[in-house]
Amino acid sequence: MSTLEYSELTLEHFQNPRNVGVAKDGNGYGKIGEPGCGDICEITLRIEDNIIKEIKFRVYGCAGAIATSSVVTEIARKKSIDFALRLTDDDVVDYLGGLPEGKKHCSLLAIKAMQHAIYDHLFNKRLEQEGNTATKTQFDQLAEETWQEIRRRAQGN
Repeated sequence: MSTLEYSELTLEHFQNPRNVGVAKDGNGYGKIGEPGCGDICEITLRIEDNIIKEIKFRVYGCAGAIATSSVVTEIARKKSIDFALRLTDDDVVDYLGGLPEGKKHCSLLAIKAMQHAIYDHLFNKRLEQEGNTATKTQFDQLAEETWQEIRRRAQGN
């Protein structure tokens, strides 16, 4: 596949992206940028009972970034957060039937933004359960524990 070739499915998701916008009553937010190419992906989601009930994206980027963001939201919508955390860039590229070599990094944007949105949801839930943290050290510890939980869940543990 040359650097300018996209599969029909990629072009379909680029021309008719699914789940564009901001999740209504969202309880998770993630935003990631790619300094090398300037692409930015923002994901909002609403999680209820560990299920992603709604997931939306907004992206500034190339056809690959738009298509992969659309696909990530389609795959993750109505699935458990554990399922969503196990998605990889290879899963997205395979789903689309490949991406030009120079555009594969685009698939990571939506996955990372979704991971950050899930982290945001879980972290805020922990803050609610724990109450206010008294010190920066306690806040940082809670944040690190939440990232550890994200990594564990992404590995299926």
